[in-house]
Amino acid sequence: MNNVGLATPEIFLLCAICVILIGDLFVAESRRPLAYMLSQVTLLITLLLTWIISPETGRVTAFSGSFVMDPMSNVCKSWILVVSLGVFLYSRDYVESRKITSGEYYTLALSGVLGMMIMVSSNTMLTLYLGLELLSLSLYALVALNRTDVRSSEAAMKYFVLGALASGALLYGISMIYGATGSLHFDQIAAKLAVDSDSTAAIFGLAFVVAGIAFKFGAAPFHMWVPDVYDGAPTSVALYISAAPKIAAFALAMRFLVDGLSTAHGSWQGMLIILAVLSLVLGNLIALAQVSFKRLLAYSTISHVGFILMGILAGTSEGYSAAMFYAITYALTSMGAFGVILAMDRLSVDVSLLTDLRGLFRRSPVYAGVMMVLLISMTGVPPTVGFYAKLAILKAVVDVDLAWLAIVAVVMSVVGAFYYLRVIKYMFFDEPAAEATPVVAAFDVQMGLTINGAAMIFFGFFPGLIMAACVAAFA
Repeated sequence: MNNVGLATPEIFLLCAICVILIGDLFVAESRRPLAYMLSQVTLLITLLLTWIISPETGRVTAFSGSFVMDPMSNVCKSWILVVSLGVFLYSRDYVESRKITSGEYYTLALSGVLGMMIMVSSNTMLTLYLGLELLSLSLYALVALNRTDVRSSEAAMKYFVLGALASGALLYGISMIYGATGSLHFDQIAAKLAVDSDSTAAIFGLAFVVAGIAFKFGAAPFHMWVPDVYDGAPTSVALYISAAPKIAAFALAMRFLVDGLSTAHGSWQGMLIILAVLSLVLGNLIALAQVSFKRLLAYSTISHVGFILMGILAGTSEGYSAAMFYAITYALTSMGAFGVILAMDRLSVDVSLLTDLRGLFRRSPVYAGVMMVLLISMTGVPPTVGFYAKLAILKAVVDVDLAWLAIVAVVMSVVGAFYYLRVIKYMFFDEPAAEATPVVAAFDVQMGLTINGAAMIFFGFFPGLIMAACVAAFA
């Protein structure tokens, strides 16, 4: 019963997915929005259950040590569910207007959320891989959900093939580490490597594990899928991929590298430094040349992943908490940016080019203001939360004598400011197209975007409201 009790949120979510999937088959077309309502209620109840059963302190394990509930899992799960609520809200009108089967969209998206929650609470390499594959398979199907769109099918195929290669590399690394340590449990692996930290097989396997983690993050040079998937997938799916999975990817790295391979920190720190520098440089420089707004956000994501990796490679509790804070706040920021794009989509015409944002201030001052705040937060300008997130990461790497890495990050952030400011220039100073119409969205979507934008400033003034939980997770 203790096992079932600790996994109550995941079990409830799985049961709800089955109910929504089966129920959607028997619901008339006119009542298909019911799937959206049930999905939102499911996420709210799952969030409530997560808070109810979370232990006040320490770690609690279940299922023979394969499942763990600790402060880090509680924080990550809570924000994954909160972000998913916003993703579903912003996606609702898009899914309905594009005639995408809503039941399939929401059940696949909820399955991805379940996979993320399993990843976050995994205490063995096998459980972690199962959660990762549940998320990945859901994402492959979501990207190809619009079966009549050739670009979506192409993006899904690229994502699937590259994802299969990454999963193979990750599995190969897992097998090597298992062969070196004789265990799948992270705590037992850490104990074995504490005795033999120079195991050749373990270090060899570690290289493949880091490559798999880098792919799931979308870090350079394993970033090839990110711009193609963001640009080719339906915008609601690109929104989903850009938000909560970044928090899950952070948890994936923490479970593997910190819980299981902490004694090999000297080995994987160097690998992450290379990934972070390449992500910062390539992400920002290639973004300068983009004319597609979704591809610009994709390369922007790659650069932000570099910051998250910087916090992890620091190898300190301050670095881990800063990386978690960055992942959470970036998920909120990216969710809002794609939410504005979805709100702008009218008459089944996607907003794809930067020029599509021209004159947005004249069409909708509120949405232009929200997008401006979100872009400024991505740039890292005070008083937005993005400034504090970058500052916390930079402090963490400087404290471990990696000041040169902080300088690279600052320089690349200045480079990134150019393409963010260019978007703001299009919105506020250019004239809209002659056929442009006012941007109108449902009231709850308008409220959600307004709150989303205001939160970037609110948490910029009061970052401790999120940071306190992040610090407690690694105390």
